[in-house]
Amino acid sequence: MQTETTSTRIYLIRHGQVVGHDEYRYNGHSDVDITDEGVLQLQRMADFLADKDITAVYSSDLRRSIKGATMIAEALGLGEDFERCDALRELHLGRWEGLTRMEATELFPEEADFGFKDLATDKLKGGESLVDLRARVLPAIADLVARHRGEHICIVAHGGVNRVILCEAMGLPLENFFRIEQDYGGLNLIDYLGDDVMVVKMLNGGPNQIMGATKIY
Repeated sequence: MQTETTSTRIYLIRHGQVVGHDEYRYNGHSDVDITDEGVLQLQRMADFLADKDITAVYSSDLRRSIKGATMIAEALGLGEDFERCDALRELHLGRWEGLTRMEATELFPEEADFGFKDLATDKLKGGESLVDLRARVLPAIADLVARHRGEHICIVAHGGVNRVILCEAMGLPLENFFRIEQDYGGLNLIDYLGDDVMVVKMLNGGPNQIMGATKIY
């Protein structure tokens, strides 16, 4: 096992509550904003992380993640010095993007029976499966871990992206994807020890859960 100084710790965060969250829309790559509550969730997270030894911040290139990364980078004294990574975008849901299930099935009745339980290998027209998402996300994470060996970094991403990363870290098949909760503003800690050894130190925790402040979808 690698020594502690060669391990990389990732503070993996889901973005804050999104506009229209109560409508259960499939946002995917849609560049939706966060609500005032979402801003508060990420401000709590920024305050929580302010004294942590985090050397770099990354986010997806979607607005809901960028806003959280901006607040966290500022709290850490990094200013606007964080990197946007399009590989960390949420799962693409094809022509269902931005729609509710009712709207999507009215527009595309041939997909009315689509079951998300089969999303590991199945996909909506024009979208991604979880296998596709994993193939996009995990190389980016491996690159960040290698780049920051021995450091602590923060990533602000999405529920689907985080679940894929956590499935890999815990050695779980992608069929377990929906068994992992990722609340708005939730925090995960993962230590990458080298030789493909990963340890999940915290799952869907952090200041928002402690305060009972998150709202699930």
